[in-house]
Amino acid sequence: MRYSVSTYSFGGYASRGVPFMIDEAARLGFDGIEYCVDGEFSDDELRSFSKRARDAGLSPVCSCVGADFLNCESVDGERRRVEREIRRAAALGVPLLRHDISRGLKGGLSDRDYTDALPVLADACRWIAEYARSFGVRTCTENHGYFSQDAARVLSLYKAVGDDNFGLLCDIGNFMCADEDPVASVAAVAPYAVHVHAKDFYLFRGKEPTGNGWFPTRGGDFLKGAIIGEGDARVGESLFALRSAGYDGFVTVEFEGVEDNLVGIARGLEFLANVK
Repeated sequence: MRYSVSTYSFGGYASRGVPFMIDEAARLGFDGIEYCVDGEFSDDELRSFSKRARDAGLSPVCSCVGADFLNCESVDGERRRVEREIRRAAALGVPLLRHDISRGLKGGLSDRDYTDALPVLADACRWIAEYARSFGVRTCTENHGYFSQDAARVLSLYKAVGDDNFGLLCDIGNFMCADEDPVASVAAVAPYAVHVHAKDFYLFRGKEPTGNGWFPTRGGDFLKGAIIGEGDARVGESLFALRSAGYDGFVTVEFEGVEDNLVGIARGLEFLANVK
């Protein structure tokens, strides 16, 4: 496996700009960089980022953008917006674009709601995957946003899309937001993973804890961002499950802890690099 870092992980340091984050990723010893630059820059700026990353020895890995095919004004309009992001991903030089699908209609987070929404979501994902193919970009979605977060749900979406240019982004920590055992869920989706996010959380069961940074799971427990390897997601076990399934691509550090972002990123990479 090789290791990349998302611009999302830099927190307040992101105000220093994408070139700073590229340079820091190279300094810290990463192999690649992942971009969260949804609609912010011109194509010329995106191409300059790609060149700077390659000159620094970093592979452009993925671009992550938002999308919601259930709460948008029109599915066609939202699809066209994501198509623009595919063209921007091509300008960035990344081979992969991750797009969201929805956070669910208000109050609609149940299995029944997901099953009812699946045809709309799968059609949108299939259309985007086909559009991206001509740009040399593969598309994927991840277990993210409460609604599409369980292993069974993202697997049902993957199978409903049925396009070889579409895959799953496996976020190791995010399964905890849906109250799932992260290792078991990673093992379930690993055969279909085209990219991986390494993320860790502290888990607190029961009554809301005191202090900053805690947020609720879908079932009512609480999570708080942790440095990778220092929380309760059992990241090392998940990496073993991914390797066992044949995954040998990039693993991107996503840091959501309260520590200084550069410290959290560096310690997360150190942990990942030492997992055997």
